[in-house]
Amino acid sequence: MSETASISTGIAQRYATAVFDIAREAGSVSAIEGDLDALQGALGNDDFRALIASPIYTRDEQTGAIAALAKKMNLSPTMTNTVALMAQKRRLFVLPQLVRTLRETIAADKGEITADVTSAKALTKAQSDKLAKSLKASTGKDVTLNATVDETLIGGLVVKVGSKMIDTSIRSKLNSLQNIMKEVG
Repeated sequence: MSETASISTGIAQRYATAVFDIAREAGSVSAIEGDLDALQGALGNDDFRALIASPIYTRDEQTGAIAALAKKMNLSPTMTNTVALMAQKRRLFVLPQLVRTLRETIAADKGEITADVTSAKALTKAQSDKLAKSLKASTGKDVTLNATVDETLIGGLVVKVGSKMIDTSIRSKLNSLQNIMKEVG
């Protein structure tokens, strides 16, 4: 892990721990989960990503924009105050890591784990349910799927649960076959 990524992760971890502790004491963890969904959606917007990452915006511009966006997204007071503080401290660049870390913290508190699933085409509801059930049987915990689509896989799945990765994609099988063919020839 690069030093910059390590610093960002450390900052995000501290903010996530503080937000989670405050939300748990106030009994508003479910509100924070809704805030995370709103922020995740906003992170998909190029203008929002530019606002949080670009150094050309002043501290006051970022703080004002974040306050307006938090109001527009109906963020909880805890999350509104957190992102406002992050803007004041010029720490908005860690917002994507904060969202991810806070989701992981909430899931761990609920006894859940998140599995990152990449497939060649979107999974149906039945496929997602069957995969979640299978992963629950192997891990013993409730599993939340974070599904993405990568058409370059050709077929199959890549499933990451914690530090374990299961790659059944056709792309990886073809790559393995190609490596074997290189060794032979």
